[in-house]
Amino acid sequence: MAGRMKAERATIFVRALLAAGMMAGAVPSYSQGILDPTRPPTAVSSELPGEPGASAVPVLHSIKISPTERSAIIGGETVRLGGKFGDARVIKITDSEVVLRSAAGTETLRLYPDVNIRPVVKESAVSKKPSTKKRVPAPTNQGKTG
Repeated sequence: MAGRMKAERATIFVRALLAAGMMAGAVPSYSQGILDPTRPPTAVSSELPGEPGASAVPVLHSIKISPTERSAIIGGETVRLGGKFGDARVIKITDSEVVLRSAAGTETLRLYPDVNIRPVVKESAVSKKPSTKKRVPAPTNQGKTG
């Protein structure tokens, strides 16, 4: 009798597992509707190679500068200083731009193309005009008793 009860429990357990598996397969998957937070914005991702609407103009995505190496990610491809991107050679990498040289000429790719960075020009102490205001001495209370 104990053996029969164990067999019945095993059968019920197996049926429950099968039912749970079938129900899990019947539930629609919503993972396709979740957006990847690490994916670049549409304006950038549409310019990646191999995707529809890929741009002919290379896009600078990132710059890495370390004490031993300089590299950049251009159009999804990692390129080192002195390396080649397409038919162009990377001749300069700064903190905000990469310069490419090819037979067609030199092209500068900016990390933030819509931002115009200009150096701050400080006025020198010599160029400042001295103040033309005359200073009036503060009144004093000397000699007054009160």
